[in-house]
Amino acid sequence: MKTSAPLSLLAFASVSALGALPAVWAQNASPEIVITGNPLGRDSTTVPVNALGRADLLERGQSTLGETLSGLPGVSSTYFGPNASRPIIRGLDGDRIRVLNNSAASLDVSALSFDHAVPLDVLSTERIEVLRGPAALQYGGSAVGGVVNVIDNRIPRAGLSGVSGVSGKAQLQAGTGNDERSAAALLEAGNARWALHVDGFDRRTGDVGVPVSLDCDKPGSPAQARRICNSASASRGGAIGVSTFWDHAYLGASVNNYQSDYGTVAEDRVTIGMKTTRYALEGQVRQLPGWLESVKARLSHTDYQHTELDTGAPGTVFANKGQDLRVEARHRPVAGWQGVWGLQVESSRFSAVGDEAFAPFSHTRSQALFLHEELPTAWGQFNAGARWESVRVQSLGNPAVERFEVGTRDFSPFSIAAGAVLKLSSTWGLSANAALTQRAPKAHELFANGPHLATHAWEVGRSGLGLEKSKSMDLGLHWKAGPNRLALTAFASQFAHYIGLMATGEIEDDLPVQRYQGVRAQFQGLEVNGRQRLWQSASTLDLDWRADTVHATNSSTGEPLPRIPPMRLGATLVYGQGPWAAKLGADWHAAQKRVPDGSVATGAYTLVNASVSYRQQLDTTVLQWFARLDNLTDQLAYSASSILSSTAFGKSPLPGRSVKLGVQASF
Repeated sequence: MKTSAPLSLLAFASVSALGALPAVWAQNASPEIVITGNPLGRDSTTVPVNALGRADLLERGQSTLGETLSGLPGVSSTYFGPNASRPIIRGLDGDRIRVLNNSAASLDVSALSFDHAVPLDVLSTERIEVLRGPAALQYGGSAVGGVVNVIDNRIPRAGLSGVSGVSGKAQLQAGTGNDERSAAALLEAGNARWALHVDGFDRRTGDVGVPVSLDCDKPGSPAQARRICNSASASRGGAIGVSTFWDHAYLGASVNNYQSDYGTVAEDRVTIGMKTTRYALEGQVRQLPGWLESVKARLSHTDYQHTELDTGAPGTVFANKGQDLRVEARHRPVAGWQGVWGLQVESSRFSAVGDEAFAPFSHTRSQALFLHEELPTAWGQFNAGARWESVRVQSLGNPAVERFEVGTRDFSPFSIAAGAVLKLSSTWGLSANAALTQRAPKAHELFANGPHLATHAWEVGRSGLGLEKSKSMDLGLHWKAGPNRLALTAFASQFAHYIGLMATGEIEDDLPVQRYQGVRAQFQGLEVNGRQRLWQSASTLDLDWRADTVHATNSSTGEPLPRIPPMRLGATLVYGQGPWAAKLGADWHAAQKRVPDGSVATGAYTLVNASVSYRQQLDTTVLQWFARLDNLTDQLAYSASSILSSTAFGKSPLPGRSVKLGVQASF
């Protein structure tokens, strides 16, 4: 049965229901606050969640999603140079981390290869939420490691208030380490009945400065320089969205475009030209009569393509087209239980044409039913969730390449999770979560067969792979008293069938052969962070501190798993006085010597960072001035979680000293 038919019918039914709202609904109600993993919007959650708002993104935003989030408790990055980087959560990366855009699937191919960038930019983002652990299953079996939800307001969810009915933001910034020049602007207009959103951004960077001289074979570049060869980039994008509001409902649509041209750094002469267009339709009905309290639906279509160019000549072209439908229905309390039931349907068609097409054309379809239930109690809160999926992965081969296997695999993953938060006192709390999770293999894990230069290997899939199965749990202790706080979380995951790319000892076309195999694996670790108020008068001085570690082992062989981040310790002094704020911090990364055969150990290093900001009120406009100094000591460092540290060691160290200056105007 084809997915397109039910997808179209479900979309039509959802949109029709939202469009048939009574015209007597004249005023728009405020929408629920979006908290990933907390669909009921409670003040507390049982799961570890980090949220970065606009002010946080202004301060710590980088050109990639992975580097922007790296440094949060338990979060590091894949760092394939400064232009391609996905988040790693608790040692898990790739298809085990679900990157969402407004809770909907991103549908790019960034999880397929480390050199493929995520087509999202923080310049156009309002908020990023990071969810770790078992509760992520409501977003899919591939979210076993966690969820990163990038939230924007491209579909307005509330009407504008105020006299003018117009608001906006504009941002300019420049950096020395990579010669960055960036600009972004956002404008929203409307009233209580309708709203229009328009935004755009442009970010241009040069080769990134580093504390060591590196060789370069790119035409037009110096043969040796203190720069990462072929690390320049140019990205731009924009969106337009419109919504209409009733008393208890809204319906909106948007279209956005993202384009990026960037160097791959692993190959001096190869660049990537990426472009993606996304169409989205979203609506919600609230305060319904009967058992259901509200229904929310979102439908999106994504057209993604990127071309790898060798000295400007087009080479391999990767493309992915797909649709995503997510419907959530929130019900009223039943015997004290409140919750959300949902349906998610995804369909994507992938193709790779060219010499580096290591995966076949494929068609992947999935349908899922999920539920999330919560029971508030006098002592805290209990929640439970489940997700059932039906996944079909079809290899269509490649008309230009005969080596790919053609076939179809069907999977029925089922995942369950439960958690609780216990109020020990007015200041102390205890949380616990557990999950049994199943993930269907991706098309490349089943059917890959070809050269993959990002991993410097000949990758081979295994069509007989079964479901990836894991048991996960975490236990957290939380304390908060005034401005002081502490959060400690211990976690563990055990995989009965962990799908990994394993060395075989064979050679194919001068490349080592690596094959996707299912092995037993264990992950365990600790995350802790807190804040202590040191001084308070007309000004305040706080000490923020953090630490995390993860230990991961291939239990089938006894070897460590590759690309696991080392132990990290960090502290930051935070000063505030009126409109002024300043920070000075350092993060120590231990040496990573627990690496499997074929991987390279990395040394310890310390990165020192500082920032200062000033908030200026000009009538109805607010100016936020900021300056940031990264890697103050110009420390030479290599990322243990980057595959480049093994396949091209020394070619792409972490960026050296850099100063970033900028201003954001809001009105």
